[in-house]
Amino acid sequence: MDKKLLMVINEQKSAIKVPMILKEESQRFTKLLFKAFFDSDTNTEEAFTVLEPLFISLRDIACPKTKGKPCKLWTDFLTNIPDLYCSLKKDAEAILNNDPAAKSLEEIYMAYPGFFAISIYRMARIFHNLKLPIIPRLMTEYAHQITGIDIHPGATIGSSFFIDHGTGVVIGETTEIHDNVKIYQGVTLGALIVRKQDQFTKRHPTIKNNVTIYANATILGGDTVIGENSIIGGNTWLTTSVPKNSTVIHNHKVEIYSKKTQAK
Repeated sequence: MDKKLLMVINEQKSAIKVPMILKEESQRFTKLLFKAFFDSDTNTEEAFTVLEPLFISLRDIACPKTKGKPCKLWTDFLTNIPDLYCSLKKDAEAILNNDPAAKSLEEIYMAYPGFFAISIYRMARIFHNLKLPIIPRLMTEYAHQITGIDIHPGATIGSSFFIDHGTGVVIGETTEIHDNVKIYQGVTLGALIVRKQDQFTKRHPTIKNNVTIYANATILGGDTVIGENSIIGGNTWLTTSVPKNSTVIHNHKVEIYSKKTQAK
């Protein structure tokens, strides 16, 4: 093989320092934690015994400069587990209570992509709040690969969150979602303008309590607030705020002609 090419590749790898094991181990941690919570065949105590050294390994790979002087401990993560588990139960119950197709919590735990994506987001959010780099994005990107649902770990999401179907959902980094919100497939909660200089500003919308957003609606902008108890209809495009108790509908004309009418 060309030695010059090898040199260029090795220089690039040396400069960037991307250990792919971090991605693989982040996925392993994510899957095992999910199973520890919801898989009846997984011994929870044994799972957490494995998760502890895995957490330490992830932390040290993500933060090599602090190895030996860890910025975060396993106990920092562990203290979040009770709230995490309670939050996920509320999310599952929200799906069961709102989706007529949902027959049981078991079905939701095993078969609902929206619940899986929300679960991984909430796990990743702990890493995000602990300010551990890269790991949160790897975790939510894993959920994205599996479900087609893209939730940035920086987003703030309240309790009893329900994503139905879910394919194509995008929730940006500075989105704020309050309690009892329901969204459907293809919904985008995004930035109105994408500029690097806006990195540290609120770029994504705020969704208040008890809002329902139907399929393929797009809501953009950091100043855009959807008031509580509002309904956003499918295919709606919003860049301005909506007062509480509103219903927003996208009007379009659909014309149906019979073959006989067309013949005339």
